[in-house]
Amino acid sequence: MRSVLEQLEAGTEAEDLPVALAWLAGQEVPADEDELRAALRRAELLLAAGGDPRRPLEPDGRAVGALAADLDAPGAREALARALEALLPQAKGLLRVEEALRTLLGEEELAWRLYASAILLDSLAED
Repeated sequence: MRSVLEQLEAGTEAEDLPVALAWLAGQEVPADEDELRAALRRAELLLAAGGDPRRPLEPDGRAVGALAADLDAPGAREALARALEALLPQAKGLLRVEEALRTLLGEEELAWRLYASAILLDSLAED
């Protein structure tokens, strides 16, 4: 994991770093695959209904907000927070990564929306 964090530190734009970290930590968030696919389809429809589905995602946008709400399940946010916390010791000395992790840990709602944004970005990249 340290090598992944080092790559993020060296090669990720500052505005993209929190999204990448939320996605990485989000791999530890349990999700029902059928529910996830359905939630992603709804979010993609919202993107398409809003005009250009390829425009940059906004954490405060309708599609990301709807996906974040759909994914919000008992224990899911706690799982994300635990996974973010587990990354902190591995990020020691990686100043940008550490700062982004601390921001995410201090702002639960932001972390959750960036996690949803990362999942949606990943899904769109696959299409």
